[in-house]
Amino acid sequence: MEVNISQFRRDLFQLVERALAGEPLIVTHRGRRVRVVPENPARAGFDTLTAFQIVNPATPDLEDPAWKEEMIREWESDWAEL
Repeated sequence: MEVNISQFRRDLFQLVERALAGEPLIVTHRGRRVRVVPENPARAGFDTLTAFQIVNPATPDLEDPAWKEEMIREWESDWAEL
């Protein structure tokens, strides 16, 4: 987003918040441009995730024929609803 210096003064706090959120901000003054960027950009996406191991003692045996039959019945009922 590009704004002139008057709009920047008028909407200073809202524009800075948007820049901190990652939106590019350029302020023009007397024909010159100044880019406003956060010192430490916000991290987003998978970078902020912390890996950990999940242990579920109730995990079914995937090779168990009874479990396979139950899953097939559930899939068929799901498909029948479509």
